[in-house]
Amino acid sequence: MITHKYRTVDVPVAGGLMRVGVWDPIEVAAGEWVPDVLVVHGITASHLAWPFVVSQLPGRRVIAPDLRGRGSSSTLVGSAGMRAHAADLVAVLDALGAESVPVIGHSMGGFVAVVFAHFAPERVAQLVLVDGGLPLDAPADLAPEQLVQAILGPTAQRLSMTFESVSAYLDFWRAHPAIGPAWSSEVATYFAYDLVPTEGGLRSATSLTTTTEDTIDMNTGSALPEALEALGRCDKPVVFVSVPRGLQNETPGLYAPEYLERALAKCPVVRHVPLPDLNHYTVVMGEVGAAALGEVLRAELG
Repeated sequence: MITHKYRTVDVPVAGGLMRVGVWDPIEVAAGEWVPDVLVVHGITASHLAWPFVVSQLPGRRVIAPDLRGRGSSSTLVGSAGMRAHAADLVAVLDALGAESVPVIGHSMGGFVAVVFAHFAPERVAQLVLVDGGLPLDAPADLAPEQLVQAILGPTAQRLSMTFESVSAYLDFWRAHPAIGPAWSSEVATYFAYDLVPTEGGLRSATSLTTTTEDTIDMNTGSALPEALEALGRCDKPVVFVSVPRGLQNETPGLYAPEYLERALAKCPVVRHVPLPDLNHYTVVMGEVGAAALGEVLRAELG
């Protein structure tokens, strides 16, 4: 069933224009107030990661930016980092006339959401963090490139690869252990959108430099610790949704159970909701995962 009508807008931010996907609900009476929700994608993703989740939010306008350095925002000039992303989100909400909104962040989007809630608390009504946003169990004292490799592994390697065609890129992802079993036309559209021309073929719009910059900031920078400390003093509802499998469909995922228990103990304001039988991608980019997540979101957002 079609629940929304999709469009894009380009929003002025520092360094250029940010592409924003907007899904407007179609079953709304004339003059009826439409609540907004802001969704923030992961570290190498784009706004097209969200269509399955959008379908779970009838009656809401869903605002989904391509974060700087990703998708059609990959040409933005200037450094990335959690605070830069937070400032961009303020500009996006201003441009779309959205005041205080629930924010759903997946993967790195969870970290951005936490920092955004600290950077502009009046713009965030509540937080839903999907397999991201709490500190990762990253090895200490690694060089930047080693840190990226330790956390992202083959995901980072792919950013340096060149593909001869869109079909070759889609074939690469069809063989992926976490993505392939959940392949769909929506997933194919998402990956095709990720490609930009480069010498000798096509590459991902997300640069390894940007990914490294963001990975270092969210794991060793000051923005996240400061934001988490402030989160513990606020009265915003905060939910952390975990899944058992990671970026390669491996177990444990990004948050091993024992580590997650310790991380949650340090953030008592955060309520934990585990979703079984899903991996880091399929929790948002598949019908089964989005349906499970949708139940959580509807319960939380009201």
